[in-house]
Amino acid sequence: MAQKPPAGMLRALAESGSRFEQARQRYTYTRHFRFHEMDRQGRPSGSYDEVREVLFSPEGERIEQFVGRPHDRLKHIRLTEEDFRDLREVQPFVLTEDTLWRYELRFKGLEDIEGGSCFVFRLQPRQVLEGQRVLDGMIWVSREHEQIVKVAGKPLPQIHRSDHQNLFPQFATIYDEVDEGLWFPVKTVASDVLPFRTGGQAVKYTIDYENYQRFRAESTVTFGDELPDSPP
Repeated sequence: MAQKPPAGMLRALAESGSRFEQARQRYTYTRHFRFHEMDRQGRPSGSYDEVREVLFSPEGERIEQFVGRPHDRLKHIRLTEEDFRDLREVQPFVLTEDTLWRYELRFKGLEDIEGGSCFVFRLQPRQVLEGQRVLDGMIWVSREHEQIVKVAGKPLPQIHRSDHQNLFPQFATIYDEVDEGLWFPVKTVASDVLPFRTGGQAVKYTIDYENYQRFRAESTVTFGDELPDSPP
C-alpha cells in the first residue's frame, strides 16, 4: 500500500502557496511564450512568439511589458483573451488559502519524478463559476520538501458554443526553488490535439519563466512604451 501523505498536508500546501504567491508579487521576471501549430507530419506550420518582462513602474505598480514586438504567424488558430489570462493565472498554478476551497483533491499514490519521490493528488474544480479560469489535473508534491514541484492538466472552462469554440491544451508546469525557501514556476510545456469541429489541430507551446529578481523600492528602472495586455 502506498504511504499516505502527512495529515494536514493540503492545508499546509495552501498556506505556503499563499506565502509564495505574495512573495512572487515582489519579484520581477521574464516570461517567454512560444506557441506552434503543427501540421499532419508533426512539423510546425504556424507560430506565435512573445517575451514579456513582469516588473514595476517607477510608482511601484506591477506591470507587464513586451520585450520587442510579438511575432504572430499563426494560420489556423487565434490566441484569445482567455489564453493570455491563463498565462498569468492557470499555467503558473498556485494552490493558496484563497483557492483551496475551489478544488477537490484526492490522493492517488507515490511517483518518482527526476529522482525525487512525490505524493500525487488528483485535482478537480468543485464547480466552474462564470468568469473563472481553473485547472483540472494533477499535482506532484515532493516528499522531501513538501512543496508542489509539478502540475499538469487542462484549463477550464473549455468553451463549446454553436458559433464558437475556444479550446485549451493539456500542459505541465515545473517548479523549482528559485530563492531560498521560495518555489516558483520555471517552465511550462504543452503538446495536445485540440478537437475543433472543423478537425483536430495539433499544437505545442513552451513558457519559460526566467531571471527572477527581488524588487527593491530603491531600484531604478527605465521603461519604454507600455504595451497592451495582449497583442492587437
